[in-house]
This record gives sequence, C-alpha cells and structure tokens, in this order.
Amino acid sequence: MSLGIPQLDAALEASLTADMARVEALLRSHIEGEYPLVIETSRHLVEAGGKRLRPLLTLLGAQFGNPGAPGIVEAAVVCELTHLATLYHDDVMDEAPLRRGVESANNRWGNTVAILTGDYLFAKASQLLADLGPEAVRLQAITFERLVIGQINETQGSSEGLSLLDHYLQVISGKTSSLIATSIRFGALLSGSDAKTIEQLTKYGELIGTLFQLADDVIDIASESAESGKTPGTDLREGVPTLVTLPILESSDPADAELRAILAAPITDESVVASTIKVLRTHSAMDNAKTILKNYADQARGEIADLPAGPAKDALLKLCDAIITRSA
Repeated sequence: MSLGIPQLDAALEASLTADMARVEALLRSHIEGEYPLVIETSRHLVEAGGKRLRPLLTLLGAQFGNPGAPGIVEAAVVCELTHLATLYHDDVMDEAPLRRGVESANNRWGNTVAILTGDYLFAKASQLLADLGPEAVRLQAITFERLVIGQINETQGSSEGLSLLDHYLQVISGKTSSLIATSIRFGALLSGSDAKTIEQLTKYGELIGTLFQLADDVIDIASESAESGKTPGTDLREGVPTLVTLPILESSDPADAELRAILAAPITDESVVASTIKVLRTHSAMDNAKTILKNYADQARGEIADLPAGPAKDALLKLCDAIITRSA
C-alpha cells in the first residue's frame, strides 16, 4: 500500500506499512458476521479502496509517544469505519450514483439499505471504541456531533452574516476536518503523548483536514484526469460550489456575470463543462484558491514547528507538501 507521503524515512515507512496492513486486516475482519447481505453492502466501499488518510494519521500521531501501545490500530479502524459510514449516508442525501469509481450503495441496493449499512458501520466502530476507554468514547461522541452539524449546515445553506466561502469553510470544519483531527488525536492520546503535543497535533489535523478538502476543489479544475485520477469538472457537473467557484458566485464584477450564471446550476453540456474549466484555470479565483491552500499548509506546519525533530515530524511536514503538490 502506498502511504502517499514522498521521501519517508525508510524505517518509519516500513513500520507504518506494517501497521497499515494490520489496520486493513482488522477493518475487513471486523465487518464479518452472520448476515451475508450486510457483509456484502458494508464491504462495498472497503473493497473500493480509498486513501486511508485517517488511519495513517492515527499511526503518525502515535509516533510522538509509544507507537506500540495497545488500542492504536483499533482506533485507526474506528476512524476509517466512521468515515465509511458517513459516505453511505452522504451518498443517499446527495443521490450520488458513484463513489470511489464504483456504483454507490444507494444506487445498487436502494436508500434504505445504504442508510442501514452506514448505521451498521457506526455500530461496529462503537464496538471497537468501547474497549479504548471513556476518554476515547467521549472524543468520538464530540466528533460525531461535529460531523452531523457539518452536514446540517451544508443542507440548510449559507448562514446569515456569513459569506458563502465562510459558510463553506464552516461546513468543511464539521464534515471533514473534525474526523481527521480526531484521527491524529487518537494516536497521540493512546500512545501516551503529553497534553501539549496532543493539542498541537489536533490543531494540525484540523488544518490538514481543511487543506485536504480544499485541495480537492482545486484539483477538480486544475488537474488533468491522467494526473489526478479524478475526472475534471465533476463538481461543475453536479453543481457543487467549491473554493474556486464560490468567490465568482458572490462576485459583483460585471465581467463575471456570464460565468456566474453558468456556475449557478449543474452543467449538463460537456462542451460547456470544458469551456468553463478553461476559463476557471486562468481566472483570478484560481490564484486566490491556491493562495488559500498555501496559507492553510503554512498554518499546519506552524502548529507542529516545535515538536521534537525526527522522522514522524518530517512525515507530517511532507504531508502538507504532498497535498499542495497534488493540486498544483
């Protein structure tokens, strides 16, 4: 399994690769059971793959304490199961036909089965969590609250007094950053890291979570499919506002009027998708988006600046670079 972080220390890479294999094995074995349909539906997205960023961050967070401490692999699986469960529910709400390049569960088995599969994965995560202690349970509960509030904020639309971009960042904080921050916090907490280190890593996780989502927004416009593995213009086709398009939707500049009208709804004409991508790639909104990405990466690096030097800290710094590079 590729860890997605370039030029890792060889010993750390070997250790993380071995632990990620343990995570993968537990992830798959934990959703075995007596109900064949539930096994099939819950394994659907597990088998489809994914970056496994959350469990990787749990393992990296543990490097600042005792990485062999009990419960770290289990916590990593809890984070991935929680993430997967939210994807099943998200796809129902978004009526998404695809997820990770395969048919979505709701499209294949219907909304009811997809919702219940998500619930099942939350239950399986809770079973593992119960053995990690009350502090871990409390952390998961707080995270789950933030996940739900983030989804509600997205569903209800922009809040009064907030710009579209600020509202979007608020949604990302709940839907994405919360679980990514919790993932690295679990590793630091269970490995016995000191309180200051736990807080520094948690703040880093929050920023990396936002950076990760915003980078996806830029990739959707800036990258060719052969480079990113993502079909350019997916968000445009779905009418999903992003870091690149939100400033244009709020723009009062007459020069943006035609583009603003195009971006106000899903784009169904492929020729319009192509021409819109071309315009967006040279628009000032793209430059602004890249500046925002750099600022988040700089903030994330700053949060861990005074952590002890070593391969684990280097890996976290290189992760910032990797996320920025993939969106360049």
